Amino acid sequence: MPRMLIADDNRKITEILAEYARREGYSVDLVYDGREALNHFMANPADVVLLDVMMPFIDGFTVCREIRRISQVPILMITARNEDRDRIMGLDIGADDYIVKPFSPAEVMARVRAIMRRLDLSSDESDSSGDYRLGSLQINMDKAEVMVGGEEVNLTHRERELLWLMSSNPERVFSRDELIDRLWGYDYEGDLRTVDSHIKRLRAKLEEHDHEDWSITTVRGQGYKFRKL
Repeated sequence: MPRMLIADDNRKITEILAEYARREGYSVDLVYDGREALNHFMANPADVVLLDVMMPFIDGFTVCREIRRISQVPILMITARNEDRDRIMGLDIGADDYIVKPFSPAEVMARVRAIMRRLDLSSDESDSSGDYRLGSLQINMDKAEVMVGGEEVNLTHRERELLWLMSSNPERVFSRDELIDRLWGYDYEGDLRTVDSHIKRLRAKLEEHDHEDWSITTVRGQGYKFRKL
């Protein structure tokens, strides 16, 4: 049975979400502050995490960042703050999705299902070994590994998905809308700048490693493409 960790200091919200999650077949662990969330995940890794931003002791952004140091588990952040910069920050530090209160518990579970479908799609679209190679780049979606020039690159799940999608379609231009649809889902209501932010972070991480045979290029007025050099 898959395990879900729900972290929110509002006990009513956690109980409602837990009820819906159990209907979906999840075993649910409930915690009520950021410190407890982080400690619990370290001791009992979950298959998916629902994480509130504003929690006692440690905020959700910090918890997400710390989890991302050791795991690529899907993370959905939930918050009462509806500012673009908060949403972008959450996605930048590795969250897979971001939903603002008040929300429908059914929508939260729909977003969880969408995240898990994308994970399954990434696995299905890779070859039988889960390994993809192009020059100095090697991506293994099954093992959640990215190597550039023989060195491992620490990417979030979303960054890895983005790199895999573009590199497996070299020279194809992807618009921001298409990348949102393919990676975040057609019902994503966030800002298209989310794509730009992810591309920026991905480039910064990749530039730490030698890869003179390819690049991620901006196509003015159109989007981005993976270019073989």
